[in-house]
Amino acid sequence: MRIRNAFPVFGLLTTLALAGCSTSSDSASVDNKGAGPTVQTAQIFDDAYGVTKDAGYSLPAIPISRVKPQFRRQVVNYETTERPGTIIVNTRERFLYYILANGKAMRYGIGVGKQGFAWAGTAYVAWKQEWPTWHPPKEMAVRRPDVAKYVEDGMGPGLSNPLGARAMYLFNEDGKDTLFRLHGTPEWASIGTAASSGCIRLMNQDVIDLYSRVRPGKGTSKVIVIQ
Repeated sequence: MRIRNAFPVFGLLTTLALAGCSTSSDSASVDNKGAGPTVQTAQIFDDAYGVTKDAGYSLPAIPISRVKPQFRRQVVNYETTERPGTIIVNTRERFLYYILANGKAMRYGIGVGKQGFAWAGTAYVAWKQEWPTWHPPKEMAVRRPDVAKYVEDGMGPGLSNPLGARAMYLFNEDGKDTLFRLHGTPEWASIGTAASSGCIRLMNQDVIDLYSRVRPGKGTSKVIVIQ
């Protein structure tokens, strides 16, 4: 991602310039401590992870039997005072909830930032993009020289792009880019782990589904990130 404007910290637990949404080969497994406040699944979508044709790309099938059941897309009971359309990200439990009506939510498994890149706060989806270009920040290029060539020109869309098939860009209440994203990933095995440099990643088939539900805008796409 390209670094834009500096902005006031709104509950971030690390310097925003470090955020880069990178992939990582040394993903740290986490101890899942349960499904939190929603323990009853109304519907699970195990059949949603086959080969997916999208915008001229052919996303490979995900071997969903190798993904823990709690991290597969499912409708769950979820009592909240937040209105439908709100996104609640629980980084500790590795779940993203898209609030539906009547006490339900669509729940997706996610990968989150490594320790030291964790963050929390309230934002909104200012805009979203299909098959985005990835611009790693210069700070990431220092840590990972292999991505330095993408800082200026970016990595174009494709099956190996770290942002996957979709990206949703989070801005703070002052309208400044937080540099954090909800995005896809080709690394389905990283779901349920602390694998990225700060952004929230979903399996590509899941991020396409979430993307179709989200209406960008300060008044329509509230995002709450909790730990």
